[in-house]
Amino acid sequence: MTCFDRSDLGLLLLRLGTGGVLAAHGAQKLFGWFGGAGLEGTGQFMESVGYAPGKASATAAGLAEAGGGTLLALGLATPAAGAAAAGAMVGAAAVHAPNGFFAQSGGYEYAATLALLGAGLAVTGPGRLSVDHRLGHAVNRGWMVPVALGVTAAGTAVVVGARNKRLRRAAQGEQEMLFEE
Repeated sequence: MTCFDRSDLGLLLLRLGTGGVLAAHGAQKLFGWFGGAGLEGTGQFMESVGYAPGKASATAAGLAEAGGGTLLALGLATPAAGAAAAGAMVGAAAVHAPNGFFAQSGGYEYAATLALLGAGLAVTGPGRLSVDHRLGHAVNRGWMVPVALGVTAAGTAVVVGARNKRLRRAAQGEQEMLFEE
């Protein structure tokens, strides 16, 4: 008799794949690894798309992606890890939303997929092939799922809302300058 079943193996594969992609994505922001721009370059980009201050925004996104991804891959603190990853990817999706859905046209398809995978793993749990399971689910309790997702959703709404407000003010300022000319 085995101590795990195929759903545990499937969750392991989802966690390793999703977590690995997110961790690498975060490492690009934080350390400039894998062809990334590091904190300076990512901070400048974040500022250019309305997330200010840019370097702090790059740090927060990088930590959520790298930290959340690493924890997801390990199956540790799965509700918080999945929620952090989902929040970071919703912030990325907001940047790509004006380009439509599909990634080939610069849309939010990729970011939305990673967000859904993170949230789905937070809800489903890590399975028995995980550090959470080995620790008796001390940081993977049922009540943690709605708390982690709720806190992340609220924080993400505030950050994306502030970005949108900043972009609207900038667009209004540009429009006023055009009328003055």
